[in-house]
Amino acid sequence: MDLQGIPCTRLDKKMKKTRILLTLLLWGWGAAASAQGVENRLVDAVALVDAGEYAQAKNLLGPLSKAAPDNDAVWYYLGLSEAGLDEVDAAVIHLKQAVELDPHNYWYKQRLAALYQAKGEDEMVIQMYESILSEFPDKTAVSYDLLGLYLKQGQYEKALQALSDVEDMTGPSEQIARTRYDIYRQLDKPEEAIRTLEAFNEQFTSPSVLSMMGDYYLSEYNDSLALRCYQEALLAQSDYIPALLGESEVYRTTRRYSDYFTTIGRFMENPDVPAEAKGMYVGNLTRNVDPKLLNLHRSEFDGMVGTMQECHPSDSTVLTTAGAYFYSTGRPERAKDCFREVADLYPESLAHTVTYIQLLSMQEEWEEMRDRSVAAFDRFHELGFMDYLNMADYHLGDYDAIIGNNRYLIAASKDDKDRQKACWSAIGDMYHQKGDSKAAYQAYEKALKLDPDYAPVLNNYAYYLSQEGKKLKKAYAMSKKTVEAEPDNATYLDTFAWILHLQGKDLEAKPFFKHAMLYGGKDSAVILDHYAEVLYALGEYDLAKVYWSQARAKNADGSVADLEERIEVRLKSMGR
Repeated sequence: MDLQGIPCTRLDKKMKKTRILLTLLLWGWGAAASAQGVENRLVDAVALVDAGEYAQAKNLLGPLSKAAPDNDAVWYYLGLSEAGLDEVDAAVIHLKQAVELDPHNYWYKQRLAALYQAKGEDEMVIQMYESILSEFPDKTAVSYDLLGLYLKQGQYEKALQALSDVEDMTGPSEQIARTRYDIYRQLDKPEEAIRTLEAFNEQFTSPSVLSMMGDYYLSEYNDSLALRCYQEALLAQSDYIPALLGESEVYRTTRRYSDYFTTIGRFMENPDVPAEAKGMYVGNLTRNVDPKLLNLHRSEFDGMVGTMQECHPSDSTVLTTAGAYFYSTGRPERAKDCFREVADLYPESLAHTVTYIQLLSMQEEWEEMRDRSVAAFDRFHELGFMDYLNMADYHLGDYDAIIGNNRYLIAASKDDKDRQKACWSAIGDMYHQKGDSKAAYQAYEKALKLDPDYAPVLNNYAYYLSQEGKKLKKAYAMSKKTVEAEPDNATYLDTFAWILHLQGKDLEAKPFFKHAMLYGGKDSAVILDHYAEVLYALGEYDLAKVYWSQARAKNADGSVADLEERIEVRLKSMGR
């Protein structure tokens, strides 16, 4: 039947309305069910966030944010999930979305501010905190955080206002007064700064504030007012360390030394003062005080250091400070006792061990230095101690020991060509000291095989060849490389110029000696003598006599053994 041409009856119209109404009812039920599904999934996601399961929470919340883009809580927890996964940029975007949807939610803003802070965007943090406080002025914690940001960025005027806001909420406090004082000092407003402390002191008694006032007055050279503040602080708390130090400083700067040593003695004997603080005080004092004053009041200063040691007999800082004090006041043996004690008390300390060995070298105590270096190497297995050992063995004249030490180092440093070439150089030097030129040159050749341009070996090799008058061409070539590499090295210049002299090239040698004189050559009897010999060969007798005179003055150690006899011969040949 063709139904298209049949008009609708009243029944048809009623049935159509029923279908439309049913459709609307079904759509409403579906929407409600969908909303309930969003809420259920959101609850599940929140539970995952609380449990730290951020990846799973994100997997739920990502699709949910598309299904419910107007739900601020979805964006908020999505941001928290991303923050937990260190996806900070994405977290910021989604927390900003939550804030836009609910701009009056404190927690949304607070968490967004925390993310900006994690990114180091202080300006954005400040904006967020200012926005929070405009709506929630009673959030004291935020006020403190904002104050800290203002101080960090040097916005001191804003910091003062923030501090006043905190004070309005919490009432006056010592910390607020101290902070306001510091801000005014940063603003270069000293009068406002001190008035802040004075105003607080009128209402409350605080050793800390009184000591700060004393420090201020002391910096303004108002000694009497400073002393009064320190003494008032000590009346409130008799062992308050900043006040004790302040009072002692007044006495010291006004030369009331009897009162100074009495007061500083209370500081030194106080067992509650950390040993490090006492050591720092004594160290700074002995470095900066006039040596004449140290000598004038030697017994009192000794008493101060002794009290410190009695209170902390085994503390490393105290012992090293005392050692430095005794060394600086010309008592190396007492210094040695302190450094030895700390080295023995703390054998596991590399620094204390090295310090004591270095002191032994300064005092030329070669035998103990040798023994300590051996023990230190056995304990720490640090090759650097072998260098100290070589130094001690050299001064003890034990060249064979140095050769053995360096052969050990070569075997232990197979991958360290720099150390190996230095060791072969030292071995060559020691063989030369023993008079074994052949073995010395073999060692030098091994060093040069590792580094053909190694200047210390090239110089020594060339100089020893020149002393023997052998292979001067080879010596010249090696020495020439050293002065080209280090044209201001007086030792290298001397070797090269002396080889030129031996080759009969005195005119060529002279400018090299003149250059050496400008770079330390005048401190060496050997170089001065060599220059004088060249001048003598050139017939410049008067100038030669000048440099021989200087060589004599520098030859106290006998480094030029035949200097006196040779000068006498030269003078006779000149007819003078």
